Amino acid sequence: MFARTLRDDPAEAEVASHRLLLRAAFIRKTAAGIYTTMPLGLRTTAKIERVVREEMDAAGSQELRMPIVLPAEPWRATGRYDAYGDLMFRLEDRHGREFVLGPTQEEVVAELAQHELPSYRDLPSNVYQVEWKYRDEFRPRYGLLRGREFLMKDAYSLDRDEVGMAESYQVMYDAYVKVFDRLGLDYVTVEADPGQIGGGECRNAVGPPSRTSPPASAAPSSSRWWWLRSTPRSARGSTSTRPTCGTRSPARAHCP
Repeated sequence: MFARTLRDDPAEAEVASHRLLLRAAFIRKTAAGIYTTMPLGLRTTAKIERVVREEMDAAGSQELRMPIVLPAEPWRATGRYDAYGDLMFRLEDRHGREFVLGPTQEEVVAELAQHELPSYRDLPSNVYQVEWKYRDEFRPRYGLLRGREFLMKDAYSLDRDEVGMAESYQVMYDAYVKVFDRLGLDYVTVEADPGQIGGGECRNAVGPPSRTSPPASAAPSSSRWWWLRSTPRSARGSTSTRPTCGTRSPARAHCP
């Protein structure tokens, strides 16, 4: 095996999951909040991704892949360029054009829907991806739980109305429960703060705390695997040609 297991706990590991991932050679730290996935970790991740894809496909969602490097203009139009503040990685190309490293993909989905789903008759629709996300955390900690780079499955539904949106939300919720049950996870669901993504109803699934972890009520510091967000929000322009945003998992799709 390429990576060696460690005899002792690494000094920087604060919680049990971080210590075990390092000691068992699943990950190795590259920089603060950034990790290399080692062979054992990659094999494990691939198995989890397979379960996630099977349940998402069974729920009627279609997989696509959106870019990591995103133009800043749509983010400015929605106001989230400023809302994310220092949490967002920003860069310029050689021509001085502004880009961001995507922390989420609502802006991309909304633009795609505008062109690919021109009529309400094309709704409902649901797409998802498994892709890297980037957030410039002020203090990365807890290993993979609060990092600057992380792999996330995010799905977006587009619906005709709020009734359809609620139905899509429940379909995604049920799909998540099936994933967790198949993986044998011990979890509870709790209400949570929507944060910069915004939205109405927000529910996190958290793992039971260990003796060295903060209590589950402290959601930002506990083991978080997913969240569902309900955001009834109409698209700009004619509702007959652009959809009302529906469920996104882990967050509700926002139409700019």
